[in-house]
Amino acid sequence: MCDDTHEAQDSTMKAIPVARAVGTILAHDITEIRPGEFKGRAFRKGHLIREEDVCHLQRLGKEHLYVLHVAEDEMHENDAAYALAKALMGEGVTIKGEPKEGKISIIAERDGLLKIDRDALLAFNMLGEVMCATLHDNTVVKKGQTLAGTRAIPLVVKKYVVQAAVTIGESAGKIIQVKEIKKPKVGVVITGNEVYHGKIKDAFAPVITKKIEEIGGELVGVYYAPDDKAIIVDRLRELLKAGADLLITTGGMSVDPDDVTRFAIRELGAGDITYGSAVLPGAMFLVAYVGIVPILGIPACGMYARTTIFDLVLPRILAGEKIGRRELSELGHGGLCMKCDVCRYPVCPFGKLG
Repeated sequence: MCDDTHEAQDSTMKAIPVARAVGTILAHDITEIRPGEFKGRAFRKGHLIREEDVCHLQRLGKEHLYVLHVAEDEMHENDAAYALAKALMGEGVTIKGEPKEGKISIIAERDGLLKIDRDALLAFNMLGEVMCATLHDNTVVKKGQTLAGTRAIPLVVKKYVVQAAVTIGESAGKIIQVKEIKKPKVGVVITGNEVYHGKIKDAFAPVITKKIEEIGGELVGVYYAPDDKAIIVDRLRELLKAGADLLITTGGMSVDPDDVTRFAIRELGAGDITYGSAVLPGAMFLVAYVGIVPILGIPACGMYARTTIFDLVLPRILAGEKIGRRELSELGHGGLCMKCDVCRYPVCPFGKLG
């Protein structure tokens, strides 16, 4: 004869009569078979038994259930998932639906640039009994896109572990966030004697125009200039007066004596000039600032390579990040384009830091 309650092999599980199971947590899946109609899972492991479930379970022939005992110092995986997600979320993100089998998804609340505090995420995952998996830092995302999934790994987790994870998230402030990408007013100066004098056809303007339009930006002017420092400076000043909040120069970025574009940028009064990046294509890239207005100097690779350093840096600039030597150096890990026959960027390793 079966006792009303007896211990199972796992100390957190007990077998109790179905009629007394309301409010307890099912410790295993329960299968339902209706000949010729249905065979599958009627109740999932982790399901919280409700009054209306009792008759259904009895119809399935269940007299006793193995249920989980959640102690005062423990949390069920679904409750833990909510607490973990809340601690992970910064601005521009939200939760998608309810936990499913203990996992909850974090999605983008707006279009923008995904930012991950990787050090805090590592500390979070090092706790061992909780986890969070995300997309790569600096991924351009769309509203509604799944960014991360988090859960407690055991079905029942100690509260102190969840609290430790929450503390890491709260201390970091914004482990997962989506920054808004500004729609810029862009001024472009295309340099080079050959293009200016009509000896060769310009290939830069169509490329830059397309990329700016794709992010919803506006071109306030596209000027051509010879390899003359004073003329380049004049064109850049005109674009600033026209309201440009982002300046782009193309060509004239190498170390050849007649490549004077970067010297013109300095003459303009730009500060925080960083020349050279750890990315191929794009090693001779330049970033500088005239006050708060960024200047991006794109080398010749921007004409013929579909994806370059420009594509990696532009969203970050428009999300308000200050790009300097450290940021351009960090891109060396993952900064080698594989030049695939069919470019699938951004669904590829290019620009991913790991």
